[in-house]
Amino acid sequence: MSSKVPSDKNDPKKPKTEAFGELMKSMNDFFNEKPIKGFLQSMDDFFKSPFPSGSSFHVDTIETGGEYIISAELPGIKREQIHLNISGNYLTISVENNEFETEEDEINHLYRRKYLRQKSSRTISLPHTINEEKVKASYRDGLLKIRLPQEKGKIIDIED
Repeated sequence: MSSKVPSDKNDPKKPKTEAFGELMKSMNDFFNEKPIKGFLQSMDDFFKSPFPSGSSFHVDTIETGGEYIISAELPGIKREQIHLNISGNYLTISVENNEFETEEDEINHLYRRKYLRQKSSRTISLPHTINEEKVKASYRDGLLKIRLPQEKGKIIDIED
């Protein structure tokens, strides 16, 4: 017997790296061809912006040692269009835009009325009931800032 290992390419004991490469190529082709590619792209687009443009706004909540600072980016919004509502431990920021347009063309006898209403809101949940008397809000250059003091509950000692 010879101690030499046969170099036959068709040896069933030898692992086939080419088969793995073919499998990977087939999987890449599957995910990069339509309709799968279009489906995966639409899922990526959804998670990049799950809400239609203009229907929501960005809100940040920061917790400092003694207060919560909530910031909402509202560019182009007037102060009168912003409404804040506090209910228990929930703060709701609502923005509402109502426009009414009327166009009249006497020469062609055309009359057109358009009523546009856009509403958007975000609700922030906090771990304690909000004391509305201590809430402070300011709006400057498209940035709404709301300051809420952190309330400390009563600490109860446990007896032996």
